[in-house]
Amino acid sequence: MVEVPVVQNSLESYLIKINQFPLLTREEEFKLAVRYRRYNDMEAAHELVTSNLRFVVKVALEYRTYGVKLADLIQEGNIGIMIAVKKFNPYRRYR
Repeated sequence: MVEVPVVQNSLESYLIKINQFPLLTREEEFKLAVRYRRYNDMEAAHELVTSNLRFVVKVALEYRTYGVKLADLIQEGNIGIMIAVKKFNPYRRYR
C-alpha cells in the first residue's frame, strides 16, 4: 500500500509545489533572459520566475521575525522576482 502524504496547509502545499521546478544553470538562465528580452517571450519569463521561487522562500524565512506572516513575505517576494525578471539585463553578466 502506498502512503499519500497529507498536506496540512496551503503554505506547505506551495512549498511542495515549488520544489518541483528545476533550478537553472547560469547558461540556461542567460538563454532564457535573452529570449525574454529580445522576443518578450513570456514562457521564458515564467521559467525564470518559477526557477527562483525557492530563493524567495529562503529570503522570506530570514525576515519572518519582523512580525509579518511568512505567506505575506513570500507573496511580496514573488512580486519582486517578477519585477527583477522584467528589469534583468543578461548582457551585464551578473545576477
